[in-house]
Amino acid sequence: MGSIPAHPTNTPRSFPFPVPPLAFVAEVASTEASLRCAGVQTVLLLLASNVFMTVAWYGHLKFGRDWPLWQAIVVSWGIALIEYCLAVPANRMGYGQFSGFQLKIIQEVATLTVFIGFAMLVLRERFAWNYAMAFLCLACAVGFAFYPPATP
Repeated sequence: MGSIPAHPTNTPRSFPFPVPPLAFVAEVASTEASLRCAGVQTVLLLLASNVFMTVAWYGHLKFGRDWPLWQAIVVSWGIALIEYCLAVPANRMGYGQFSGFQLKIIQEVATLTVFIGFAMLVLRERFAWNYAMAFLCLACAVGFAFYPPATP
């Protein structure tokens, strides 16, 4: 990457220290934004992958009850392939910004979040208070995993 030559306006006389060149400031801001973006992309890909995995694991309970078991397995494998195509890049993208432990915890929270919606909307199951309390305990576990910030 080329550097911008020093210019007298980049170092105002009112500061007792040199001001960094504008290219450096822009590069740091861009790096921080791309790290945040990678974190958001990781979480969104894990959520999307869990939609497919939930359908692969539990969709046959609603839509394929009369299928032979072998057919439910084959269809589930086909759907799970899409899940892998989203989860593997998500984990590769997120590793380094998140530790392996943190990625797994994000994955589990995504799994439960997606499953709650699936169970209520597709399977028509009631979300009882004890399920809410269990989810709250898991949310607390996530808090422990990310505080203090672990270094990958």
